[in-house]
Parts: sequence; structure tokens; C-alpha cells
Amino acid sequence: MTVDATLSRLQSYSEELDLDLTRAEDRFKWFLASILFAKRISAEVAKKTYRRFEEEGSTTPEKILAAGWDRLVEVLDSGGYVRYDFSTASNLLKITEELKQKYGDLEELHRKSNSPTDLERRLQEFKGVGPVGVNIFLRELRGIWEKAKPKPSQMAIKIANRIGLEYVEPHESVLVRLNLEYCKKRKCKVCPVQHHCKERNNIH
Repeated sequence: MTVDATLSRLQSYSEELDLDLTRAEDRFKWFLASILFAKRISAEVAKKTYRRFEEEGSTTPEKILAAGWDRLVEVLDSGGYVRYDFSTASNLLKITEELKQKYGDLEELHRKSNSPTDLERRLQEFKGVGPVGVNIFLRELRGIWEKAKPKPSQMAIKIANRIGLEYVEPHESVLVRLNLEYCKKRKCKVCPVQHHCKERNNIH
């Protein structure tokens, strides 16, 4: 099986979270999840915490604002997001309030953006949303949002080179996941792309 075919069978994080990014409401959910994933915290904790937001029904700007700071902290803590609970709760409230006041919703933010660079700039104007969070969010919206064309991360490029993949963009989300869940943990023997890896004999 080719490396492209192998990668196509793997799930991105948004797919694992059962999000359909062709739906506007799920794009906001992925934005929320991207903010959680962007912190220096494990993907497992970020996924668990996002699912707690879903269980609470706090996956729209209105519901996040209605929850308030104290409840958001409780939800974050219940997912294991304790290291960044206070700051993330504060940022989520500011982000959703500014989003509603300035644009109404994410779709309008995208419509008002003049270019891919302008889209990234507007997203980074929200407190607590940096380049990493923007890349996480937009790389899964390629082909869905016209202006979602983030520059591939160095992490994804590194893994692509390691497995002989020419085009990074279509598989960037999965490449990042491979690095986090297999390369960094040295799980070479169970890596789904081990047979394509140029370095597998040197990194056990």
C-alpha cells in the first residue's frame, strides 16, 4: 500500500471527535477543540476535555457565555485540563464575546477576510489564539473554507520527509498526529507507516 493510501485510512483529531467540518456548527466546535489542543497538554486530555464541553452542551458561543467563568473552570478541570483552567476559561469568554460582537460568527469572520493571511491575522487577534492554534484549526479546513491555506508546520514537514511523502497539505493533520503519538513516544513497531519510514531502524 502506498504511503498516501495508508495515511488516508488514518483519522485526524476532528474526525475522531465525530465532527463534520462541512457544517458551520461543527466548525465552531473544532475551533473550540483547537484552542484546547494548542496548549502544552496531552492530546488525550484535550480530547477528554472537549468531550466534557459536548456533554455540558457548551459548544456554541452563546452556551459558553451562558456557562460563565466558574462553570467553565469546572468543565475544564473535569476533563483534566487543570494546568490551564483559569486562563483558558477567561480566554474562552473573551474570544466568544469578541467573536459575536465583531463578526457574529466564524463564518462571517471568514467572509470578511481578504486572503489566507488576513484570515490567520483575524483569528490571532483573539486573546489566547496563537499561530499553533490557528494552524491546528485551519489545516483541517483546507478545501472547505476557501481561505484556509495555512503554511504546513515544521513538525508535519519533518514526518513527511521521513516517510517519503511529497505533498504535505492533504495529510498534515495525520502527520502531526503520527509525530505526537508514535515518533515522540518511539512506538515504531506499532506505527501504521513504519514500512515507509526511512529512519525506523535508527530510532528504536
